[in-house]
Amino acid sequence: MLLDGAPINSLAEYEAAGGLVGLSAAWAMSLDDVALELRASGLRGRGGAGFPVGIKWQTLLEGGDDVGERFVVANGAEGEPGTFKDRTLLRHNPYALIEGVVIAAHTLGARRAFIALKASFEVEAARVIEAANEFAAAGLTDGLQIDLVSGPDEYLFGEEKALLEVIEGEDPLPRLFPPYIYGLFSTSPQIGWSAGRSLGDPERAGSNPTLVNNVETFSTVPAILARGASWYREHGTNDSPGMVLCTVSGDTNQHGTGEFEMGTPLIDVIEAVGGGMSAGRSIKYILSGVSNPVIRADYLDT
Repeated sequence: MLLDGAPINSLAEYEAAGGLVGLSAAWAMSLDDVALELRASGLRGRGGAGFPVGIKWQTLLEGGDDVGERFVVANGAEGEPGTFKDRTLLRHNPYALIEGVVIAAHTLGARRAFIALKASFEVEAARVIEAANEFAAAGLTDGLQIDLVSGPDEYLFGEEKALLEVIEGEDPLPRLFPPYIYGLFSTSPQIGWSAGRSLGDPERAGSNPTLVNNVETFSTVPAILARGASWYREHGTNDSPGMVLCTVSGDTNQHGTGEFEMGTPLIDVIEAVGGGMSAGRSIKYILSGVSNPVIRADYLDT
């Protein structure tokens, strides 16, 4: 899976480990079939909301050319306190992310893609730029322009509508409408902090639907297309198939990131990654994000 083996340090290493098969599969499929395969896999967004990825991609395909340009955005603005699973992934294997982004752009007919990271993620940014340059040099981007966007440390940078604002040069403040309705550089009314592109801009006007997925989500797509939806459903649960990256930090014996099947009890993750609690200590609460409820100790088997 995503964290298997030693870190991937070149495109050649990535291909030797089975990479690029998903991209080849996507090129051989119809655009609708790519989205349908993701829908059949049951993959949910790994940014926290858990929205079905195939449905999101299918939604972005609707409307044809009348809606304007389409863009792809990879959200790596990891902001939950104590979380570093996205950074671990990008240090270990940025090539899966680039492959997933290229697949998404091919599927949606997008000519530009953005990978958004906090400016403080310097090591991760260097890895992503290197991987993207190798893809381009190998002729694997099919004319797609991939830009790295460095954003502020504010928590709201990771909210997808605020993320679009930062890409357009504004502060990280959310717009009213989601990206699949009004996306990047839209001339349509956004009712947000950015006025958007000038109506006199020679570029084609439109709402410019924009796909925003977490970097872990994009990195998971190539393996699904390479091995099939039924393979992916062999892992996890019926409602939430597949694997997920988990960070354990706080008052445990150690901190780190691990990869687990969806449905794994929380206590198993804490023991495997965090090494459990120190002698004489016990778990009272788990904090799993500022938007989530506190999980009490009696739910550790969840």
